[in-house]
Parts: sequence; structure tokens; C-alpha cells
Amino acid sequence: MADIQLTPKDILDKEFKKSFRGFDMEEVDAFLDIIMKDYATFKNQVNYLESENARLKAKIDELSQQSQSRPNPITATGPTPAVTNFDILKRLSNLEKRVFDDRLQD
Repeated sequence: MADIQLTPKDILDKEFKKSFRGFDMEEVDAFLDIIMKDYATFKNQVNYLESENARLKAKIDELSQQSQSRPNPITATGPTPAVTNFDILKRLSNLEKRVFDDRLQD
């Protein structure tokens, strides 16, 4: 949007110099040229953003279909029991006892 020269307030507040037959035609034409360039820039940006929006929506649909077609590893193997840190520590302790008890007996 760096090419945009006018804000809505600029357009609203614009006052033209009056000449013998009304406003100075060259000044009005120059101002309208700037407005036309701004509108062309806005139109290009809107077109780009609309195409980018459509591309991103298509990508979302594609990824959604891919995720739905893949089996969920958690549900595919059935429910897993909840494992807590306490359970892991208990198992580790039991393994250590077996390993060290076997070494002590040898």
C-alpha cells in the first residue's frame, strides 16, 4: 500500500482553486489521476488477496482431507491406559532391582 497517495480524508477535504469558469480543470484532472492510480492499486491488492485467500482455503481443505484419510494411531490400537510419572518410576525401580539383584548374586 506504499503507492497509495490519498486517504479518504484527503479526498473529502480537497478544495480546488476557482477560475473564471469554475474550478481549475488541470488541478481537478491531476487530482482525479491520483485517485485513479490509488483505485487501481487497491484493485490489484484486493485481487491478489482474494486469490491468496482462495489458495489458502484450498490448502486447508487438502490438509483436512489428508488428516481424515489417515488412521489415528491412538484410536487404531485401542485405548491406552493412562500412564503417570509414578507408574514409570515404579517400573524403573523394579527393573533396577532385577538388574542389580542379578549382579549381586553372581
